[in-house]
Amino acid sequence: MKEIRLTPEDLAERWKVPTTTLSQWRWNGKGPQFIRLGKHIVYRLQDVELFEEQKLRRDTTRTGYVLSLKEETRIERRG
Repeated sequence: MKEIRLTPEDLAERWKVPTTTLSQWRWNGKGPQFIRLGKHIVYRLQDVELFEEQKLRRDTTRTGYVLSLKEETRIERRG
């Protein structure tokens, strides 16, 4: 199976953000992992999807905290 790679333009379109935002995230280490091939940047789709999964939130009160499905089920049963 061939690995799917996205250009910064592809990812910017997917997330509806400017490519300059992605550039700043690369510089600051805030975005998904990327590959530099000479002067070209590509993102592996699996890394993008992992980054999206890590950003998944149930609400805004628990910043930086992601509930795993197991934890979420345990909390719902208590409530």
